[in-house]
Amino acid sequence: MDPQIAALINEDILSAARQCYAIAPDRLKLLDGFESFIYEFNRPDGDYVLRLGHSRRRSPDLIRGEVEWINYLADGGVTVARAVLSTAGELVEPLDDGQGGQFLCTAFVKARGGIARKEQINARLFHNYGCLLGRMHALAKTYTPSNPAWKRYAWDSPENSTPDRQLSKDETLIREKYRALLAHLRTLPCDRDGYGMIHQDAHLGNLFVDENYTLTLFDFDDCVYGHFIYDIAMVLFYVSMGEKKDPAGFTGRFMPIFLQGYREHNRLDPAWLPEIPNFLKLREIDLFAAILFAFGERPDDEWCAGYLEGRRKRIENDMPYIDFHWELLAPYL
Repeated sequence: MDPQIAALINEDILSAARQCYAIAPDRLKLLDGFESFIYEFNRPDGDYVLRLGHSRRRSPDLIRGEVEWINYLADGGVTVARAVLSTAGELVEPLDDGQGGQFLCTAFVKARGGIARKEQINARLFHNYGCLLGRMHALAKTYTPSNPAWKRYAWDSPENSTPDRQLSKDETLIREKYRALLAHLRTLPCDRDGYGMIHQDAHLGNLFVDENYTLTLFDFDDCVYGHFIYDIAMVLFYVSMGEKKDPAGFTGRFMPIFLQGYREHNRLDPAWLPEIPNFLKLREIDLFAAILFAFGERPDDEWCAGYLEGRRKRIENDMPYIDFHWELLAPYL
């Protein structure tokens, strides 16, 4: 989290946020949050999650666009954590931070279940994972913001360009690699069948799984207009991380099942498959930049340290994130 934002939170802000959603003082529990303050709370009518973002990162209108999109998906039958109204009937509650900015409060129904356990990461989960993204992308084709001011930005906008904002100026080679990659990806078509609102961060840490293998997706903070294949590549990027010995073998097991679930709800032209390694590389550079910016070269966080190990060499030498024959997946789309 931006240290300047973290320094702004105080009890007065939290008290005001509790009042917005009728939360008792002893019912607010702090959870982990990377870019925002995330809390869990319960009321007599159910269990919820409260998010306090900041106007330094997102404007109130961008947040309104996010929560409208979430509720559009929920209304369309996608299992997402629906945004709920404040006591004043608002989906976004701005709270002055005393320094010229605002904390932006939003609340969501708490998803059922929990983070997938090791024994749940199996073919049934892979299939339902594909179904979830397929449903979301199908609805993206018909979505239009009710207010033009609420429209989210595109995947390649300056607001979404982590390497441009967070990489040191000394990282000249990686910046060159990033710019070349961006130039290629910007040539891709943005037609209705392959491009629309996407989650952009639909990894297993951003969804809960219940006992019936129902997957509920949350944390749409990074949602943008982008290519559907980018959302799919993002899923593969993270789900393959634990398969360091044979990521290609895992890809060959995971993707057919995932894509079979996906195509039950949305069809995507197999011509998009060769772009998966490019979008994998985009996320690889994005995450490299974000971790360096937040933690430096030697993060205390074990996961981040593991990700950085050998990463600069891989990016600078154009080593594929996963070396796979992507055309083999064509029969499954």
